[in-house]
Amino acid sequence: MAKEKSLENQKQRGWNKMGDTVYGMGLIGALFYFISNAHTFGDGVMGFLKAIVWPAFVVFKLLEFLKI
Repeated sequence: MAKEKSLENQKQRGWNKMGDTVYGMGLIGALFYFISNAHTFGDGVMGFLKAIVWPAFVVFKLLEFLKI
C-alpha cells in the first residue's frame, strides 16, 4: 500500500514538473515577444507584467470562444 502511494506521488510530481516547464517556456517566449515590441520603458514594464499572467489571457479567450 505504501509503495502504491509512493508511485502515485512520483507520477503527480512528474506532471507538476512538466507543467512548470511548459509555463516557464511560455513565460520566456512571452517576455521576448512583449519586451522586443516595447518602445518605451513603461511598455517594457507592462510587457513583463503581461508575460507573467499570459495563461489568464489564454483561458479567458478560450472560454469566451466556447461561450461558457
